[in-house]
Amino acid sequence: MAYETIKYDVAEGILTITLNRPDKLNAFTGQMMFELIDAFDKADADDAVRAIIVTGEGRAFCAGADLSAGAKTFDYAARTDRPEKSASPVLPNGEIDWSHESVRDGGGRVTLRIFECLKPVIAAVNGPAVGIGVTMQLAMDIRLASEDAKFGFVFARRGIVPEACSSWFLPRIVGISQALEWTYTGRVFGAQEALDGKLVKKVYKADELLPAARALAREIADNTAPVSVALTRQMLWRLSAQDHPMEAHKIDSRAIYARGASADAKEGVMSFLEKRPATYPNKVSQDMPSFFPWWDERDYE
Repeated sequence: MAYETIKYDVAEGILTITLNRPDKLNAFTGQMMFELIDAFDKADADDAVRAIIVTGEGRAFCAGADLSAGAKTFDYAARTDRPEKSASPVLPNGEIDWSHESVRDGGGRVTLRIFECLKPVIAAVNGPAVGIGVTMQLAMDIRLASEDAKFGFVFARRGIVPEACSSWFLPRIVGISQALEWTYTGRVFGAQEALDGKLVKKVYKADELLPAARALAREIADNTAPVSVALTRQMLWRLSAQDHPMEAHKIDSRAIYARGASADAKEGVMSFLEKRPATYPNKVSQDMPSFFPWWDERDYE
């Protein structure tokens, strides 16, 4: 896929995905949705990619959904630019088939793809991040922000509701009370409040943001086994929502058993004892353990 709304740059094991509609403050479109999903597909298939940074071109991260369609912006049935524009969820009797593909939220498709990613994902929030501009970040692992960043879960002020699976992600990240305050009011707030509310990990001066994100990505890329990181990412995201720690124990046990006999584990121990940098031989593309994935894929139905 030739990208028009994002940039895709890999350098020294770090992929930087840049939202690239600066004249529109990187507003989210259906095309951007497809390009982001494709970019994460491409990143997962490339063993040279060890970590991913997502940022925005120009002065914004992402100003939210592109509102150029006016009153029809969130009325999927009235839009002519939707990917499923030839399909309709309306049944002959006038009722709606709620499991129809054309009902699906585009932001949710992106966050679900990021959730499934096998590489660590760092958000470098360089400016305003509103609506989908902030909810797409919730499926990323670590959020770093510029002092210029602003955030807003503005959905109730637009007559809609939180999307992009944010009702699942946001309370897990910031707690239910903080999540409800931000989504009830829909107000835009600054980087310091985002830090205080645990939405972001740290705030930087504008010119220090990307170097800080790259340093964090570099630490991962230079010191860790890629298969171990891929497993760890899925273990923490998927198992934290289980109803009993036994579910985590099952997967921990299988993962330790499989990884303990791997060439990576041998290299990790010997490089430590020999006081030298490790060179991990196993690859995400071909060396994930046989029990992976341990979950059943969820369909939209």
